[in-house]
Amino acid sequence: MRERLWLYDTTLRDGQQTQGVQFSTPEKIRIAEALDRLGVDYIEGGWPGANPTDSAFFDVAPETRARMTAFGMTKRAGRSAANDEVLAAVMNAGTGSVCLVGKTHDFHVTAALGIALEENVENIRASIAHIVAQGREALFDAEHFFDGWKANRDYALTCLRAAEAAGARWIVLCDTNGGTLPAEIGQIVSEVIAAGIPGDRLGIHTHNDTANAVAGSLAAVDAGARQIQGTLNGLGERCGNANLVTLIATLALKEPYASRFETGVSRAALQGLTLLSRQLDDILNRVPVKQAPFVGSSAFAHKAGLHASAIIKDPSTYEHIDPGLVGNERIIPMSNQAGQSNLRARLADAGIVVEKGDPALGRILTEVKAREDQGYTYDSAQASFELLARGELGQAPAFFDVERYKVTVERRRDDKGRVVTLSEAVVVVWIDGEKLLSVSESLDEMGTDRGPVNALSKALSKDLGRYQAVIDDMRLVDFKVRITQGGTEAVTRVIIDSEDGAGRRWSTVGVSANIVDASFEALLDAVRWKLMRDCTAARAAE
Repeated sequence: MRERLWLYDTTLRDGQQTQGVQFSTPEKIRIAEALDRLGVDYIEGGWPGANPTDSAFFDVAPETRARMTAFGMTKRAGRSAANDEVLAAVMNAGTGSVCLVGKTHDFHVTAALGIALEENVENIRASIAHIVAQGREALFDAEHFFDGWKANRDYALTCLRAAEAAGARWIVLCDTNGGTLPAEIGQIVSEVIAAGIPGDRLGIHTHNDTANAVAGSLAAVDAGARQIQGTLNGLGERCGNANLVTLIATLALKEPYASRFETGVSRAALQGLTLLSRQLDDILNRVPVKQAPFVGSSAFAHKAGLHASAIIKDPSTYEHIDPGLVGNERIIPMSNQAGQSNLRARLADAGIVVEKGDPALGRILTEVKAREDQGYTYDSAQASFELLARGELGQAPAFFDVERYKVTVERRRDDKGRVVTLSEAVVVVWIDGEKLLSVSESLDEMGTDRGPVNALSKALSKDLGRYQAVIDDMRLVDFKVRITQGGTEAVTRVIIDSEDGAGRRWSTVGVSANIVDASFEALLDAVRWKLMRDCTAARAAE
């Protein structure tokens, strides 16, 4: 029998403390539903009463299998738990579980709260008892616990025992400042258990200020803690919280955890982990971290020719897991470091079989290296590489031809005297012998100018005749520009990341002395790759 580990997600509260992150109520609902499908045990919805968004969320929170949890703080000094309006707002959220944070570091009690140590202990006891008396499950977040333990372990332990005696189901040890290293966390958790607090009632809550939040969480589990708190993609204030995405994959796939423990995340749900991680970034309008463990687009990318050669023979030579287990995929990038092993592996991933020794391999390599000398990079633009290779192999459908495009940029004053810019793009294409002309402006739905590349993208994807339905779910998610040469011969390289409704993401590259022309080339490749993939799949299904 494997032991049960309980997963507690704090994305909707701690994640919202990330600089630049602010969830709307509909976004919080989407995230909560996704977390529930994943299989976490607790979803901390926020702090009702602390801000309008959190309060509104609990009014419309979805029904979940996971325990929806309201977060708050222990009662304030000088009033009873029943008469503390801040605590009342938390209780009025109506959740079956309530998590309260309280001080366990004596310094914070006297310096931050300005109350006696004994009064703080009583606040913890009374608050937890109040939750339990109302038939709710109580959780206690022991704030600054590890610093408090090192400063005054007797007092820190007294706070924990007060919560335990009052009926807290979970006592969560928080490394609030994020400075405690994994070995220390493991040792202190062991000492807490030895002091009489059962491990099956202990949780761990770490921050990533030393890039050790995941390791610290695992150290706590090794020592006996059985609840893990974290956020999707490691969101959180300062350097973030423990990345629950990394923790879930590690617990499910890496030993000794995979054999020893089980969570609520099934193997089928685990395969949606990469998509979930990227969906969160999509909601936040953030570019996913390519080097993110397990789910990053570069997590299973093999650039060196020696590595690629070994990967073809046995993927385990350079991969610690099968990327498909977490819904990710292997990438064999193409670059001027590449050899035929990389090339054949990358072609095979694209569904293109070319026998070893085929002269076409040499032609493709020569073209890749020649174009990289001009400023192209296929290491970061896999879709453009595939189009290039299929072109050399005579396997690239034409779909449409571009006759011309034009972009105009106007700078003027509006009727209120403000200086504004507006771009307009015209794209003319031929499809099935028919000439199609599309015009688009760069203004978004809020009337904000998004620039000439945005106008070009909208015009190009506005009317592609019989192919239009294929690209309707496609959107541009990132745009990177680099000058590859200096002086009067400067060359601009543009890399565009695109995504479709299935969460599939691909990168394309364009190079020109003109930034708009380089952008248009990358846009063209993005659309053609999408058409090639989806139209080929549709034909295969017929």
